[in-house]
Amino acid sequence: MPYIKQDRRQAFNLESAIPETPGELNYIFTMILKEYIERHGKSYKIMNDVLGAMEGAKLEFYRRIVVTYENLKMSENGDVYES
Repeated sequence: MPYIKQDRRQAFNLESAIPETPGELNYIFTMILKEYIERHGKSYKIMNDVLGAMEGAKLEFYRRIVVTYENLKMSENGDVYES
């Protein structure tokens, strides 16, 4: 999960690299993953670690952001599963 220590969070300044399009967002993800693999080497463990981190980030994004948004929209527009 993204809950790293506060002092390490400051090391990652994203203000200069905020993407404006989905393609740019994908590019930033790709470059970070590419650099991580280059620094740590190609191995099953590293590939598995990268996939695990991506999946964890995806699930945390879904849990914290998407579900909150969907619940808001459900309360505004009605639940499609209730008759």
